[in-house]
Amino acid sequence: MSIEEEIEPIAIDAIREKVFPGCVVGVVYKNGERKVLPFGSFTYEEGATSVTPDSIYDVASVTKSIPTASLALQLIDEGRLKLADKLIDYIPEFRNSDRENVLIKHLLTYTIDGYGLASAVDNADGKSLSNRRAEDLIETLMTHDFKKRPGEVFKYTNIPAALLGLVIEKITGDTLDNLAQERFFKPLNMAQSTHHPETLIQENIVPTEFDDWRSDSMSEVRGVVHDESAYICYQDGRAVGHAGLFTTAPDILNFLEMLLNDGVMDNKRYFSEEILSKMETNQIEELDDFTGLGWELNQKRYMGDYCTENTFGKTGFTGTLCICDRKKGVAYVILSNRIYPQRPKDSLAINAFRKKIGEILLK
Repeated sequence: MSIEEEIEPIAIDAIREKVFPGCVVGVVYKNGERKVLPFGSFTYEEGATSVTPDSIYDVASVTKSIPTASLALQLIDEGRLKLADKLIDYIPEFRNSDRENVLIKHLLTYTIDGYGLASAVDNADGKSLSNRRAEDLIETLMTHDFKKRPGEVFKYTNIPAALLGLVIEKITGDTLDNLAQERFFKPLNMAQSTHHPETLIQENIVPTEFDDWRSDSMSEVRGVVHDESAYICYQDGRAVGHAGLFTTAPDILNFLEMLLNDGVMDNKRYFSEEILSKMETNQIEELDDFTGLGWELNQKRYMGDYCTENTFGKTGFTGTLCICDRKKGVAYVILSNRIYPQRPKDSLAINAFRKKIGEILLK
């Protein structure tokens, strides 16, 4: 049975069960062979636009790895940043109670305690998030105290990637969106990848959700970043490290193919073998947990039972995911808008779908 024949009934069942109205599943192998399989529609409405291989999705927290962590890892390769560097070496304005102890490694492994950036800002003084500005979010990042000392606990929040984005901009003197274009998207021919969805063909962008805080009434979120705090920053002209990337399955496969080929594409090296190894090996074994440098690692709940201790990837809240296993020579992407028309209460259904796909592609 072909991969298409295995995946199609699983995708159709997921659409029927309203896990999402549509999705794109793409897989690439080290030899460059690839398949991109679209299923379903942009929405559940009759006559809705059909998903195509080039449909554009807001990939939410996949942004944390592509491009944010990847930019930081390149700077480490270049000797411009070190894992043992202190955050305050680059952002002296950081006034957290543990300011002297937060290292770059903590940001890349999510080992600083905290809670979601949107919640932190929303609760800072009781104002609604819609009344906040980028400077308010930055101020919260600079002053937010942690419950535990850095390095003592793995705690996945937006805060490390948001701080990492500020560090990258401070070192380079450039913006995250410009750096992503020049260092990755342009040379890897990721032409539909951007932090600026207004530059894309709007009809190709898949909607994410309906909400009632960006306008005076319940409205469809489409062609603007879904993540609340990233949206506030973008309204003020700032790309941020934790969310905001719009892209397609073929574009993500280009990036993953580069990783499969030991960090090289078209005779251009993007990462050293030393950095690649740190992406795919556990950096927090002492905490009895798993994470690579800048990537999630060995997560059977959504990668499936055939993932290994070296399988790495990243998920996005909107229903997106990319996975890479260099030892097996395979990588894949799943793009969906699983929160349409409004977010479900948990991630059980989408993770069950992700797991089934992983057990086909990684076996």
